[in-house]
Amino acid sequence: MPLKIRRVVTGHDDTGRAVVAVDEICKNVMSRRPSHESCVVWSTGSFPADNSHAADGGARQVATVDPNGTVFRIGVYHPGVAPRNHRTESVDYAVVMSGEIVMEIDGSSVHLRAGDVMVQRGTIHNWTNPGKEPCVIAFVLVAAKPVERAGKVLGAAG
Repeated sequence: MPLKIRRVVTGHDDTGRAVVAVDEICKNVMSRRPSHESCVVWSTGSFPADNSHAADGGARQVATVDPNGTVFRIGVYHPGVAPRNHRTESVDYAVVMSGEIVMEIDGSSVHLRAGDVMVQRGTIHNWTNPGKEPCVIAFVLVAAKPVERAGKVLGAAG
């Protein structure tokens, strides 16, 4: 199932009238590992965001996280997705749109299904799909300071 996400983005014309600025299938689908694809629907280079400019936030080159802003990404995890144990310096809001997924963290796991939501707060984690159907998840990542515990900084990894 190739990732085909329609994104509709609003904006303003030169007179201040509300308009649909973008209405298209996401063009920036990429993969960082086998059996996974994602697309950035929108991103901001700052927070709070500046809605005055007309630049396409979906066209910006971003890493997993924007260290000064936000990233809205849709990802599909196919059965048998390759592991990627990682931690981000962000607060991640996740909504499982379809399918099922397992989120693994330090010695435990959580099984999520369509309609479940999760808040990921800078913990090391991995996504696996042991099922038979793809899982689609919407993520909003908001830049955050790295977690500190017992005098140790738990920065981005993986």
